Amino acid sequence: MTLWLKARRVQAVLAPALAAFVVVVAVAHDQYVRLPSLLAAGGNRVFLMQMTPLIITSTLAYSLAQGSREIEATAKRRIRALDAALVTTLVVAAALAGLVIGILAGSQEAIMTGRNTMFLAGGMLLARTAHEQAASALPVGWVFAVMFLGYRNFGRPWPWAVTLHPAGYLPTLGFCLFVFVAGLTVHARVRRA
Repeated sequence: MTLWLKARRVQAVLAPALAAFVVVVAVAHDQYVRLPSLLAAGGNRVFLMQMTPLIITSTLAYSLAQGSREIEATAKRRIRALDAALVTTLVVAAALAGLVIGILAGSQEAIMTGRNTMFLAGGMLLARTAHEQAASALPVGWVFAVMFLGYRNFGRPWPWAVTLHPAGYLPTLGFCLFVFVAGLTVHARVRRA
């Protein structure tokens, strides 16, 4: 277990990443920039909270890429189950941090970070089964696509731009949960080449 914790860089990378995530959400939950839209007239108001899930997904992708496939394939411990527990713990901690900060600060954007982290982590796990480098690229690509193409017009996101939907919109929450569970399931069952 100690070797797995070191191989996955839990103390060296993931714990500081979670701390940085909490600090950024607490400090910048209401900060935004106005960016040009490629599809709609006028600009898009993009909150910094749209990018904060990348702190978690990028470090998770890095963490899961560590270790030796040959050693893990012959290990007695269930490495994939440990990885799934690690991913779930980190995503739940990020969601709870966003929820608590959002409630205390009255910020819907902070509340949305947990849901968005869940969605992007699920997408990262799904992409990781196809290609390990895609694990980091998919969440980043999604965030930038949503930033520039996610709005039909000012304040109205497209249905596919789930990370822009309001925090209390239950169909989006259900979809994000579905993507996260699908990512965990595929990660646990599919063997990479």
